Amino acid sequence: MIKKLSVPLVFISLMLTASLAAVAQDANYNDKNALPEIGVVASDAISLDKEMIIGDAVMRQMRGQSPIISDPVLDEYLQDLGNKLVVHAENAKFPFEFFWVNNDAINAFAFFGGHIGVHTGLMRRAENESELASVLAHEISHVTQRHIARRMQAQQRSSPLALASLLGGILIAIANPQAGMAAMQAGSAASAQLQIDYTRSNEQEADRIGIAMLARAGFDPRGAASFFSTMAEEYRMVSRPPARLLTHPLTETRIADARVRADDYPRRYLPINKQFELAKARIKARYSFDDDYAVEYFEAAVAQNIQRSKEGNLYGLALAYMRADKMDEAKAIMDELLAGDENNYFYLDAMTDIYLSQGKALQAIEMLQPHVKLNPRNQVLALNQANAYISAQKFDEAITLLKDFLLIKKDYQIAHQLMSEAYQKAKRFSQMHQSKAEVYALYGAYNRAVDELQYAYNFAGDDHLQKQRIRARIKQLRDQEERLERL
Repeated sequence: MIKKLSVPLVFISLMLTASLAAVAQDANYNDKNALPEIGVVASDAISLDKEMIIGDAVMRQMRGQSPIISDPVLDEYLQDLGNKLVVHAENAKFPFEFFWVNNDAINAFAFFGGHIGVHTGLMRRAENESELASVLAHEISHVTQRHIARRMQAQQRSSPLALASLLGGILIAIANPQAGMAAMQAGSAASAQLQIDYTRSNEQEADRIGIAMLARAGFDPRGAASFFSTMAEEYRMVSRPPARLLTHPLTETRIADARVRADDYPRRYLPINKQFELAKARIKARYSFDDDYAVEYFEAAVAQNIQRSKEGNLYGLALAYMRADKMDEAKAIMDELLAGDENNYFYLDAMTDIYLSQGKALQAIEMLQPHVKLNPRNQVLALNQANAYISAQKFDEAITLLKDFLLIKKDYQIAHQLMSEAYQKAKRFSQMHQSKAEVYALYGAYNRAVDELQYAYNFAGDDHLQKQRIRARIKQLRDQEERLERL
């Protein structure tokens, strides 16, 4: 169910000049992964309503043009972790959305509307959950402190044309990413020094507020300094640091400041977080390593029998075996893990995939049923059960479950894709095209979405109520385009 996409999105960030320069100098940095650094929310330079509209538009374009991971298990883990921090944040104006980017660089970034992306490479290097949480807290702080808005205001005072050019580049990017990249680069190049000056101040503030947030949320406040030290050590001898260090320079002073700030709070000695270890193993097994190396790596890790990561390594090995089409070996491991933790969603997800690959959809349904009954709108359970229903040709059951799920998560891409598949196999073609339209809309491809709705209209026959709904949805999509044009 993973969708890998190409070409990067142009973000709304006044640090774009620095990040573009960094990417251009790195011959090994693939253009499709050229993601920007930090961006945030607005104040006087842009209204909250416009923030939300632009943030939504940027997220839609990201889904269609960058390597975002659509993985219900990892998505739920990251969102839950982020939410634990957001509830302790000050000045949070809207719900935050956290998502993964399949990129091995150590990086994370934020942009309008509370969207925060985390590279898989960052998770792979984090030693514990407090380190990962420290990065999220830093990005949340950029958002809540409105750092982009401050730089936008300063740039507007310095040159109103620069701000107009920047926003114009955003809108160009919605229609043409390459043209948008050029427009935004030109629009922000004139005030690069101003951007760097503001960035230094912003980084200090985000460090301070992020560490306080980390402590209030119950994590070890020394996670920030620990992760800073890990990053600095890893890249101490290389001539080209990763993108994050170019705009988040890790000077000895900054690391020392993080340690001093953490000393204001009591140290927390937290137990090993199994969910963190499982998420890290999943990223390695499914996204970071190729098939053969994943098996080799996790077999060696399991052989070492390190207790703190024992279950994570076993789980990673099962996933690696699944990729290598060694389903019997994978199932033996998952049987053992599920016996010890029958309610673990990581394990239920993997076992569902094993059953479906073996043509045992009914067994997957039976395994998931009691869990779905208790929590029918959980994304891991609902989407796995819907997938199992489709495999068992129980299309009506899948459609009913997905409809209920989409009431609370209307923008979840995989749910719409599964819905489209269920309608197609049930030969309900009008609804199939409507579901496809929603997938295109999530990518910001409004013209393609309207085309699908026109097909849906033609298949609706004499169902006048359905035709009325389709016409209403076409109008909604066109209104969304018009709102963007009026920004």
